[in-house]
Amino acid sequence: MAKVNVYLLFNGDCEEAFNFYKKAFGGEFQMMSRFKDMPPTEGQLPERSELSERILHVSLPISEETVLMGSDGGGDWAAQHRVGNNFSVSISAESKKEADSLFNALSEGGVVTMPMQKTFWGEYFGMLVDKFEVGWMVGWRS
Repeated sequence: MAKVNVYLLFNGDCEEAFNFYKKAFGGEFQMMSRFKDMPPTEGQLPERSELSERILHVSLPISEETVLMGSDGGGDWAAQHRVGNNFSVSISAESKKEADSLFNALSEGGVVTMPMQKTFWGEYFGMLVDKFEVGWMVGWRS
């Protein structure tokens, strides 16, 4: 069965927010990476952009079952960012087949924002907004 977690999107204050959550819940970050850590890709952030220090991905376990995750997803590359819709439901599938099945079912009548594909961080991953305007991230790590 897939695991479901909340993925929070921020517009420049992700690090501050997650330090706040870390203080509240305790524990340590499993991962914290910045946009400057991405491999160079055409159309991505300029090399010396003020956005390069923003958080690409952070994860903080808050229980045995739950990981709070987030990113600085605002700015020009996420024009839909609004306080109140600044989250996605993140699904960690147990298999590639399950990831595809969930992604296909959830995207029916919705909008695929990133098709399922192998990513630079080693996960098979995709994103969509369903027909009820809920954001979903679906991933599987072999």
